[in-house]
This record gives sequence, structure tokens and C-alpha cells, in this order.
Amino acid sequence: MKIKIEPMGAYQTNCYIVTVKNRDLIVDPGVGATKWVLDNITNPIAILNTHGHFDHVWSNGELQKELKVPLYIPKGDAFMLQNDPFKQGTPRSRPDILVDGDEEFNIDGVKFKYRLFAGHTPANSIIEIDDIWLSGDFIFDGSIGRWDFPYSSGDEIIKSLEKAMKIEEDFTLYPGHGVSTTLKREQRFFNQWIYYIRNS
Repeated sequence: MKIKIEPMGAYQTNCYIVTVKNRDLIVDPGVGATKWVLDNITNPIAILNTHGHFDHVWSNGELQKELKVPLYIPKGDAFMLQNDPFKQGTPRSRPDILVDGDEEFNIDGVKFKYRLFAGHTPANSIIEIDDIWLSGDFIFDGSIGRWDFPYSSGDEIIKSLEKAMKIEEDFTLYPGHGVSTTLKREQRFFNQWIYYIRNS
């Protein structure tokens, strides 16, 4: 597996190209991602969104048009691709696959799994490929996703942290912003985050 990373736009949102068996998965193509993606892929098979926020989905439509590959997004966030709820002028895109909760996929022998960790958005998810998580805006190095946005929920983030705390395997986390970390490292702080959310 090879992973290419490029921060995009004003929010430095990480766009990823994950190459497995010479096939490329494009994850969270944000603002201005199209050229970088086109310059760094050889055999694209899908575009994957961890959630629907504009800085993670901005270049979906352009890449769909250029690459003719399916777009996946968690079902509960799909409305953001059409309605631009944050009024950022986000180009519209139309998903091909609506991911319903925790779901596994296999494209040409490349396996990946969506795991639902709602809260930052209604259907915020991570994408698991072998021993890595593309963790979107669920978990960062030393932090977690915000719960004060429209359509966010602190109560749901608490449930998601409790769910993630029960996972015994370790994964390398590649977040939506910032540098990589590991699940085991971040699990040590989940109880503190839960306490903070409940008392904020």
C-alpha cells in the first residue's frame, strides 16, 4: 500500500490517494484537489468521502467528470453534496453509492470498510483499509472533530468515542487535517473528551 497526502484549500484539508494492488482510491478531494489528483494517479477506481463538509468534497464533481469512477459517501451526509448547507458555493456532486452505517466493499480485489462514527456530521465515518484508518474529522492527532457546527451533535460524538474505545486492534490514523497518529495513542484521551463534551 502507498499513501500520498496533500493538504488542500484554506483549511488545509488532507486529500489522500491510497494505492492498493496498483489501484487508486481518492479520499476527500477538497478545494483545488483536481489537478493534484490527476497528476498523481495511474489507475483510479473510486472517490471516497468520509463525510459531507465542503472542504472534503469540493472537487468531487470535477473528478467524477474526469475519471468516470463511482463516488461513495455516508448516506446521512449525502444531502450536503446537493444543498451546500454552509453556503460556501460548493460545486454540486451526485454520489453513486450511499454507505449505510458500517459497510464493507470490494472493488477489483481492493477491500475497504466504512465505519460510522457520527457526531461531527450526521453520518461522519472513517474508512478502513487493512491496518489504516482514513479518519476524516473524527479523530486527529491529539484532538477530535468539532460538535458545534450545524448538523453536529456532541451526544453522537460521545457515542462514537465509546464505540471506538472498544476497538482492540491498533490502526494508523490519517486524519482530515494535520499529521498521522494511532488509534491506541488517541484512545487514552477519549474519556477526557467525553467528560469535556458532557460539561461544555
